[in-house]
Amino acid sequence: MHRKTEHPIEHENPHTHSQSLESNLTPQGGRATAQTVLDQKGTEIFSVRPADSIHHASEVLKEHNIGAVMVRDQNGGVVGILTERDIVRGFADLPGETYTKRVEELMTRNVVTCAPDQRLLDMLHQMTTGRFRHLPVMDGEHCIGMISIGDVVKYRLRELEYEALKMKQMIVG
Repeated sequence: MHRKTEHPIEHENPHTHSQSLESNLTPQGGRATAQTVLDQKGTEIFSVRPADSIHHASEVLKEHNIGAVMVRDQNGGVVGILTERDIVRGFADLPGETYTKRVEELMTRNVVTCAPDQRLLDMLHQMTTGRFRHLPVMDGEHCIGMISIGDVVKYRLRELEYEALKMKQMIVG
């Protein structure tokens, strides 16, 4: 015979806590931001001009071992971003003509950006749902850095290594 109780039975140990994806993302409980990543990675930004050739832009990408460059006008304002993916699309659409094209012909004009205080989790969501790998960090009208999905992964791996070390230290005493 089953008895109905008025109060639900608590099965969870009061000394343990469930972890959400967000609280598991960083030791700060999901509070790591774009600025946190830039502080570790650095803020160097490589850029080209809209009238530069794709050949020149690809040389900049190769020289600095990066996957995207900001496209800036003569006043330094951001007018687009050029990624490896943009160049590959150019090769597919314009075989044999891509290297001589101007950056402005292949660049992405509607650049998705983030603010320095944007959370890591939100940046990952933006990049994953938007299917892009580079996110310029804007402080007002000024680009202060560029974060790639690889930068976020490196940051997270360092955190996991640190967390594992802290757990080992806790266990050992």
